[in-house]
Amino acid sequence: MDTPLLNYLLTLLFFSTFLHPSLSADQLCNPRDKRVLLRIKRAFNNPKVLASWDPHTDCCQWNCVTCHHETHRINSLIVSGGLPGHITPHIGDLPYLETLVLLKHNDMVGPIPRAITKLKRLTSLTVSWTNISGPVPNFLSQLRSLTSLDLSFNNLTGPIPGSLALLPNLTSLHLDRNKLTGPIPASFGQFRGSDFYLYLSHNRLTGQIPSSLGTKRDFSHVDLSRNRLEGDASFLFGPRKRVHAVDLSRNLLKFDLSKVRFSKRLTWLDLNHNLINGSLPVGLTALDFQSLNVSYNRLCGSIPVGGELQRFGYTAYFHNTCLCGSPLGSCQ
Repeated sequence: MDTPLLNYLLTLLFFSTFLHPSLSADQLCNPRDKRVLLRIKRAFNNPKVLASWDPHTDCCQWNCVTCHHETHRINSLIVSGGLPGHITPHIGDLPYLETLVLLKHNDMVGPIPRAITKLKRLTSLTVSWTNISGPVPNFLSQLRSLTSLDLSFNNLTGPIPGSLALLPNLTSLHLDRNKLTGPIPASFGQFRGSDFYLYLSHNRLTGQIPSSLGTKRDFSHVDLSRNRLEGDASFLFGPRKRVHAVDLSRNLLKFDLSKVRFSKRLTWLDLNHNLINGSLPVGLTALDFQSLNVSYNRLCGSIPVGGELQRFGYTAYFHNTCLCGSPLGSCQ
């Protein structure tokens, strides 16, 4: 190639790359994904949080999104604060999306759209701290790739769909801080994921905790606090369980605590404000507790001496029927 032609091509490449970077950078952004993102922006009335979504620039460089390093398809959409109105069904038109987070949107309302079920690659779904309402949809069980589902701190109502237990890869479920009613589905003992995090607190759940939850040994964290649950919960514990933290506080649970055996993995136990009777088992002294609260129950007998039990103040034990010993008053 002769020198003048080579110089001409190099000059052309320089100007096209450096003076018009969007012409080459646009090649990274899939045009279909870009069109969908711009529809999403319009559906939310062009909010400030999406101001970087300029149609003349590469969408892989926009705020709140990431692209796969090889395919350059949008695989993550994470928006915190500033989205008003309903969740647009256009979100379902991002077929390579793996992570969707909509967090702290006070003006976000309405139900979860069915279009979200088109996101077959989605592994993590978070819609939290919003004012969305309606039920927890049954159709979420179609998102078979989900490992984490967080719908906490919303205004969701109605029963919890048992079909969520059909999600084969789920290891974390947060439905806490809503207005959910009815019982805990018996199917929740069938979750396949290990080291499972189950958070259903601060709702209006009623009835008994299904005994099927006791058949799953690998719950890691269980929080059923601040509901209206009643009856037995002793089956959640056991020496072979892998559970690290259990919060059953502020319910109507009633069982004999003295007959319960605990796993050595347990470091957090909150049973306050229930109807639990019996005495504190000596086995509690063998556990490395970070937090313990059994106050406001119907416990009797002396508090076992040893381990971490005396480290917690009297508020961890007070307002029981006849519990005594350090850190409470001495037994008569």
